[in-house]
Amino acid sequence: MSLRNRTDLSAETVDTLTGADQQPSRSSAASVAPPFAAMEEPLQVAAGDEYAQLRRLVKQAGLLEKQPAYYARKFVLTLTMLAAGLAFLAMVDNIWLQLVDAVFLAAVFAQMAFLGHDAGHRQIFRSARRNDIVGLGIAFLLGMVRTWWVDKHNRHHSFPNELGKDPDVDIPVLAFDEKDALRKKGIFRFIVKYQAYLFIVMLSLEGFIGLRLAGIQYMLQKKLKYPVAEPLIMIAHFVAFLGLVFYLLSPWHAALFLVVHQTLFGLYMGAVFAPNHKGMPMIDGEATLDYLRRQVITARNINPNPVTDFCYGGLNYQIEHHLFPDMSRNRLGEAREIVRAYCLDRGISYYETNPLRAGREILSFLHRNGAPLRSKAS
Repeated sequence: MSLRNRTDLSAETVDTLTGADQQPSRSSAASVAPPFAAMEEPLQVAAGDEYAQLRRLVKQAGLLEKQPAYYARKFVLTLTMLAAGLAFLAMVDNIWLQLVDAVFLAAVFAQMAFLGHDAGHRQIFRSARRNDIVGLGIAFLLGMVRTWWVDKHNRHHSFPNELGKDPDVDIPVLAFDEKDALRKKGIFRFIVKYQAYLFIVMLSLEGFIGLRLAGIQYMLQKKLKYPVAEPLIMIAHFVAFLGLVFYLLSPWHAALFLVVHQTLFGLYMGAVFAPNHKGMPMIDGEATLDYLRRQVITARNINPNPVTDFCYGGLNYQIEHHLFPDMSRNRLGEAREIVRAYCLDRGISYYETNPLRAGREILSFLHRNGAPLRSKAS
């Protein structure tokens, strides 16, 4: 097994991270996770059966039931926020108030994206068709290609942090290990050399490039699930949204509004999704990990509280989300108590931290992987 360690786990071995070849141990997991109560009577099952056992525990707790009332409230709140933001834009003439509204609507767009994410995982309805309808509606509001995102995101969930398989670590302007950095050419090589310094700038472009241009490229090259509806939905978004903004604002004000809105939307999305896995252990093609360990050790949770849960759209429970991607967002916190106790009793590293520490870990990881290019330059 070959596993690259996160920065602050450099002294840990793979067996310590995964709990392999040892009896269930409290100390190995506690070394990288906050203290918490373990399950009173952990069931001793084979590694291959552990995930099935964990899923049964979660299901018995009723955490896999759909939550239509919760999502009804989320949709009402989010669409009300959208309507309020657009109404405010129509009522004000002051450029500074318009830019404040751009900040607000960037956050609203992120909240809509979280709902689209949940629909893509079929968290909202049991019916695939109903989730697809919601997802297409969100795609219209955001201007995204739904099939591209679902395909990309499903591959990420299947192979998190696995080089060559996870599309989220196959990014031309980032290197996730030193060998990858040395393979970069041209402008990409220069960017990767200073990737830690440029990372925030890259995140700010996520709305323009990561979510739009990548989807358009996919649409032109591959077959869409809804080949007629999806291109029309994207065109309709740009006609409606750009038309509304330029109708309500003067051309220069509209252009500035869009730059601020899309930059902050991309920065928000990047700031939420980056801590999920970046800076966590990387897996190469020779690794042999069962599903439970693969999902847990490559993910990072952000300490939960009501504000964090809202701002992150539930993605701060990244470990639980990866283990149970169809679980409704509002049940992830309860699942966390079961999952982390289960992992502790089996010596499986369960990592949770705060946003600032996660950011430092990500930047340190990127800086370290770009180091070979900087040393060559010197």
